[in-house]
Amino acid sequence: MNLLQADTKLSKFGYPCMATRDVAAFLDISTVYASNILSRLEQAGRVIRLGRGRWLIGASIDPFAIPEALTNPSPAYISLQSALYHHGIVSQIPAVVYAVSLARTKRYKNRIGEFSIHHVAPEFFFGFELLGKSMIKMATPEKALIDYLYLSLGRSRSFRSLPEVELPSSFSRRKAREIIEEIPSRPRRAAVMRRFEELMKIVIQA
Repeated sequence: MNLLQADTKLSKFGYPCMATRDVAAFLDISTVYASNILSRLEQAGRVIRLGRGRWLIGASIDPFAIPEALTNPSPAYISLQSALYHHGIVSQIPAVVYAVSLARTKRYKNRIGEFSIHHVAPEFFFGFELLGKSMIKMATPEKALIDYLYLSLGRSRSFRSLPEVELPSSFSRRKAREIIEEIPSRPRRAAVMRRFEELMKIVIQA
């Protein structure tokens, strides 16, 4: 199979993100040969390397769809600064796309942008909605804020200081407190609740 044949066949796959092993199976070739073809297609500008063994086939994709392609087969949803900006809670545009996942914490950088994936316990992986036809998982306003406070207790410097917060009128403090109650660790649950209540004293709500 030559490069043109591989490119033509891959364009008909129907799903923009693929792993090298999936390309190998789809083209009925070895994984080593598939990796070689994909590297040559990347040089030709036909595919984009998202991360190790992960590829974007075709021209464009919503950056919010990339995190779950990077964490596959583990699920992921957009949250933290990215979701807070999406919901109008913070006005500062994040330079990085942030997501929460069952996969391990990791940062990726590729031609599309920079992606920061953050691990949470399975019991705390909830609180997202699907965005229209794109089926991208987006944290609710309440879960995005609590995810941020939850991770601010860790070692990452990405969550040391939250920009000025303005809560939309639809934001439910009751729902936010209910989310906090689902945190498995009692000490962490208490710490997040304390930070949330402190924030609510100074926050602006439309």
